[in-house]
Amino acid sequence: MMTDPYDISAPVIYDLVLRSRRTVLPDGERPAAVAIAGERIAVIGDYDEPIPAHRTEDLRDLALLPGLVDTHVHVNEPGRTEWEGFATATRAAAAGGVTTIIDMPLNSLPPTVDTAALAAKRAAARGKTWVDTGFWGGAIPGNDTELKGLHDAGVFGFKCFTAPSGVDEFPPLDTAGLHRACTTVAALDALLLVHAEDPAHLHDADSAPDFDRFLATRPPEAETSAVREIIAAARATGARVHLLHLAAAEALADLDAARRDGVRITVETCPHYLHLAAERIPDGATAFKCCPPIRGEANREALWDGLAEGRIDIVVSDHSPSPPGLKTGDFATSWGGIASLQLGLPVMWTEARRRGLALSDLARWMSTGPADLVGLDRKGRIATGADADLVAFDPEREWTVRAEDLLHRHPVTPYDRETLTGRVATTWLRGTPVDTDAAPRGRQLRRSPR
Repeated sequence: MMTDPYDISAPVIYDLVLRSRRTVLPDGERPAAVAIAGERIAVIGDYDEPIPAHRTEDLRDLALLPGLVDTHVHVNEPGRTEWEGFATATRAAAAGGVTTIIDMPLNSLPPTVDTAALAAKRAAARGKTWVDTGFWGGAIPGNDTELKGLHDAGVFGFKCFTAPSGVDEFPPLDTAGLHRACTTVAALDALLLVHAEDPAHLHDADSAPDFDRFLATRPPEAETSAVREIIAAARATGARVHLLHLAAAEALADLDAARRDGVRITVETCPHYLHLAAERIPDGATAFKCCPPIRGEANREALWDGLAEGRIDIVVSDHSPSPPGLKTGDFATSWGGIASLQLGLPVMWTEARRRGLALSDLARWMSTGPADLVGLDRKGRIATGADADLVAFDPEREWTVRAEDLLHRHPVTPYDRETLTGRVATTWLRGTPVDTDAAPRGRQLRRSPR
């Protein structure tokens, strides 16, 4: 029988109710039922509470987490789609519990450094994304006048480098250029992302077949020196700055002091810096190469301390894949990027659980925190009114990674054949399970005015 739409006493029947004894809510983990109406979370009730719905699914001891928000993904399309593309990257994201990505302005051709390039990026992504997708702009020498147009067109902020990026079409900013970019970004009240390595402390190597030789070319001083320069620019201009992929824990002391002084700076790190260690990287294993590099065991533990203490804000993938041919056996000449978009959640849980940390910590670092960074108030949280981006996660499941089974474009990852704990069972995007064999439902996102 049809419900009379004008009868206010008629019970509401929700589209879907998901129950889990391990629901990860903003105030912690507890048994709960999450009712979904359309694309949003409508009600959060007790686990056993009767809630009328067209469909109910009881996850029992599977955890229910907010969808991950990954604000550091290199999709590379258009122009280098043979490296990765929107279809492959977002299918891998969904399989890993990531429901929102923000795409970096390089290594696509053209890079997203003006509105025409942004239009080309959006056209390339149209109809190909299995998760919701937004875009960063780029700040490079000579494009200061382009930043306002990109900002008005809805990019989530701007990325720059202080050292060579690895691709000629996206050159770094020198000290004066960094200050100019900060001044422009401050006037827009936008966000500037910075790859922080000081070229004065980087060393060339003709060949580096062993990881130790490569590691010596990019010492911690390259990061700490660049971080001090970035803090000085942010302090002088009032810009809001975000430090990308922190690898050197030594930089945390300067960041702590700057934030105590009111400098608007946040910082991220990545699963590979929190799980891998230089001492365990085989010679010639260039799937492990990234910049800044993976450092030693003691540094990794110091990063974990910083994360647990709230001194590091978020954890994102820095998924930067390439074809196998660019990952030769020489660390000096191979492409520097880790392919890991599908694996961030189990990698982080494998490490977090052995340290006595909780799934709610992962949700704060990998869902809510990144969403808040870019102003996506309806993403990254299980809360009334939020988008119903959700993940059913088995926290007890042990499994072995097989690179050839991953959904990003090429079977290259440093996690190949590694046993991890925790596996994604289902990902819901705005209330509907993601089916990577069906048509993609991802939307393109634009920055909302703050």
